[in-house]
Order: sequence, then C-alpha cells, then structure tokens
Amino acid sequence: MSDTTHDGAVAVGAAPSADEGLSPAELAAKYGLAVSGARPGLVEYIRRLWGRRHFIVAFSRAKLTAQYSQAKLGQLWQVATPLLNALVYYLIFGLILGTRRGMTQEVFIPFLVTGVFVFTFTQNSVMAGVRSISGNLGLVRALHFPRASLPVSFSLQQLQQLLYSMIVLVIVAVAFGSYPGLSWLLIVPALALQFVFNTGLALIMARLGSKTPDLAQLMPFVMRTWMYASGVMFSIPVMLAKKPAWIANVLQYNPAAVYMDLVRFALIKGYGAENLPAHVWPVALAWALVVGVVGFVYFWKAEERYGRG
Repeated sequence: MSDTTHDGAVAVGAAPSADEGLSPAELAAKYGLAVSGARPGLVEYIRRLWGRRHFIVAFSRAKLTAQYSQAKLGQLWQVATPLLNALVYYLIFGLILGTRRGMTQEVFIPFLVTGVFVFTFTQNSVMAGVRSISGNLGLVRALHFPRASLPVSFSLQQLQQLLYSMIVLVIVAVAFGSYPGLSWLLIVPALALQFVFNTGLALIMARLGSKTPDLAQLMPFVMRTWMYASGVMFSIPVMLAKKPAWIANVLQYNPAAVYMDLVRFALIKGYGAENLPAHVWPVALAWALVVGVVGFVYFWKAEERYGRG
C-alpha cells in the first residue's frame, strides 16, 4: 500500500502498531502497569506491613520521645499524668463519694491506680488512632507505605508509655501489701491481648477519622463515658448489687473492664477470682481477635483512599 504526496513522491504507509485497538486496561496489563497507590491483596498487604516493622518501632519511639520534649520534667510526665489522674479520682470517688465500698484501703488504692493506668492505655490508643491519618497527611501523601503502619505505630507508642507507668504501678502495689508472685506473670498475656484489641480499635478509628476530622473533638466525651461505665473508680458488682443483674454483666464484659480486671487480679493481693466475670480469659481473647481482625480488614479496605480527600 502506498500514497502519492503533493510533489508526486510515493510514500510507503507505516505498518499498523501491535498495540492499536487495545483498551487502556489491556495496555496496562500488557506492559505490567498498575494504578499508583492501588490497594494490594490482604496477604500482600500484611507482608508489606511486616516489611515496615523497623519503621513502625522507630516512629513510635520518636513520637514517644517528642511527646514531652518541651516540658521541663520531660518523660516523667508519662507517669505523672495518669498518677495525678488517679489521685484526683481517689479524692473525689474514694474519699468524698465512698466508691471503695467493699474494699480495704490496701486493695482500693492499687485497684484505682491500676484501673486508671490500664484504661488510659486504651483511651490514648483510640485518640491517637483517630488522628493517625488526618494528622499526618504530609507523610501519607509524600511517601508510599502501608498506611496501617501509622495507627499500629501509635498504639505501640501507648504500649511503651504504659510499660513506663507499670514501674510506678508496681511500687504502689508493693507499698500496699501486694508482693511479686507467680500471678504477676498473667499481666503479660493480659496486656498483650489488650494491645491487639487497642490496635484494632485504633485502625477502625483511623479510617473514620481520616474522612471525619471532627471525630477527634467528639471522642473525649465518648471515652469519658466509657471510663465511667467500666469500673475504673469502683467495683461494678458491688456498686450495682441492687440493680438488675444484666446491667452489671454488660458492664463487666465490656472490653475495657475485662482487661482492667485481669491486670488487677494478677497484681493485687486480695482481689480474687470472685471479682471476675465467668470465662474472663476466653472473653478477653475473643475481644482481641474480633476487634483486631475486623479493625485491620476494615482499615485495609480503604487503603487507596487515605490522603486523597
């Protein structure tokens, strides 16, 4: 096939391209192209997240160090803040309102401090999760990495902060007659399960908070309500003894109360198994697995949308 030009020369027509007629999707598949920021499969996503484990640990440590860098007491505030909260709650609930009903002073003070420290772990993980994407948009938009790294890192930061606080908690427990024993080893699985639960919840809140930044303003009220309903300052069975049994059961089986009671049982002499709901360890495991898995999958489902709104 040939064409005649305006000056009489003959031009040979170019052969049709092998790509002619292919759709954009077919061209992309042919040359191995993929959408930038596309969500990988769940197994591949887990593999990539594991590959960023060193970043997750380093980022959590950097955030923990920077948290109180402008304060004169520095990292001491990691322990002082929940301890001061416990003191305030003791003055109001222990002395004025008398919520230590059914407990001696030697049990109530470690009971209260343990509740404040353990609940603060969950509370801070949730609050950090809400802001983990919306508060780090520069990082999200500039670099390509599994976005779950951020809420996981913030949850790990709160675990490290709790471990610092545990030093004070141990001192308080010993000061009031609870000495180290084999039961203290139960603190490790209890906090491990709580960490998985907190991380799953942080992932859920991270996705919600990425699209609704105002959620960060609402969550303090939600967390305060959850704290009062979880028996941080009082024994749920004792305070609700005259109420319908189902109310106490609902409150005792809520995850915040479950993890607090497990640590109290392990740490405090005189806080026996009669204070725990039935099948408490299976319940703690179920909360961790359900919220951890559901939270991770829920967050992964929106992976390609973070930082684009």
